[in-house]
Amino acid sequence: MRVALFGSPDFALPTLRALYEHHDLALVVAQPDKKAGRGLSLTPPPVAERARALGLRLEQPGKLRGNEAFAQLLYDLGVNVAVTAAYGKILPQTLLDIPRHGFLNVHASLLPKYRGAAPIQWALINGERETGISIMQTEAGLDTGPVRRQRRLEITAHDTAATLFDKLSRLGADAILEALELLEHDDLPLCPQQDDRASYAPLLSKDDGRIRWHESAQAIGNRHRGVTPWPGSWTMYQDKTDQPRTLKVHGLEPTPAAGEPGVVLSVAAEGVSVAAGEGAVLLREVQPAGKAKMSARDWANGYGIRAGASLGAGVSVG
Repeated sequence: MRVALFGSPDFALPTLRALYEHHDLALVVAQPDKKAGRGLSLTPPPVAERARALGLRLEQPGKLRGNEAFAQLLYDLGVNVAVTAAYGKILPQTLLDIPRHGFLNVHASLLPKYRGAAPIQWALINGERETGISIMQTEAGLDTGPVRRQRRLEITAHDTAATLFDKLSRLGADAILEALELLEHDDLPLCPQQDDRASYAPLLSKDDGRIRWHESAQAIGNRHRGVTPWPGSWTMYQDKTDQPRTLKVHGLEPTPAAGEPGVVLSVAAEGVSVAAGEGAVLLREVQPAGKAKMSARDWANGYGIRAGASLGAGVSVG
C-alpha cells in the first residue's frame, strides 16, 4: 500500500523500518528539529534522522492546523493510509479525511485502558501484568477511535519503561503490518471502544518520580520501574548540616521488613533498608545532588545516615 508515516521518537523507528521494507512509504512526517544538549544545537528527532538516511521524503511542519500547503501535499501524494506512531501532535480533521483509509495509530496499550501520552509508564506504575499494542482508527478525540487490531504482551517483574518501550515498539511494527495486510483485503475489524472502561495516562512530571514512602514496598518498586529512565526515582534527606538534599535512587527492591514509613531501618553492605507503608525497600545504588552514582552504603556512611534517619518526610524540592 502507498502509506505515509507520522512519527518522531525512537518508538516509531521499527514501524518506519517495517513500512519502508514492506510498503510504498511515500512520506515521513516528524516534528521539527529542536535545540538540545549543552550547546543547544538543533537536533532532529530520531525518525527524521532515519528518514534522511534512507533517502525518504521528509516533512517537518511546525503546525498542522490551517497548513493548507501541507494538506495539499498529502493529498497530491495519493496515499492509501497514513500511520501515526508517537508523532506528538494532534491531527486536525482536515488531514484525517485525506487518505482513503484515514489514519491508523500505533498505541502502546490495550485500549481503552491508558489513553494518552505515557501508557507504558503508567501501566508499570499501576502494577499491570499485561500490556500490548492497539492499532486504532484515529479520530479527533484523545485515543478514542475504534480499535482495529490488538497484540498482547506480558509485563515481566524486571521490566522498566525503557525495556517495555523497546518490546512494544517492535510489537507495534508487527501489528501495523498485520493490520495493513488485512486492510488491503477489506478484512480489518472495526471495534468501538467502551468509553466507560477508559483510563488515562498523562505525561510524567518530575514529581511522579518522588518516592511515596507511605505506599507499600511493592507500589514503590512498581513506580520505580515506571519512571526509569525518566524522571527517575528520588527522595529527600537531611545532610550533616541538617540541610534538605535530593537523592536520586537508581537501584531499589522491595524487601520483607517493617517500620515507620520513610525511616532507615539499617545500613549494611547490600544497601540501605528503608521502611515503607507495608514492607520495606532496599536502596542499592543512589546519587546525591552534584555527585556520581555510588552504592547506598557508601552514601549512608559518607553523609552520616544511620538507622532512625528519615527520608522524604516534610521536605520538598525548591
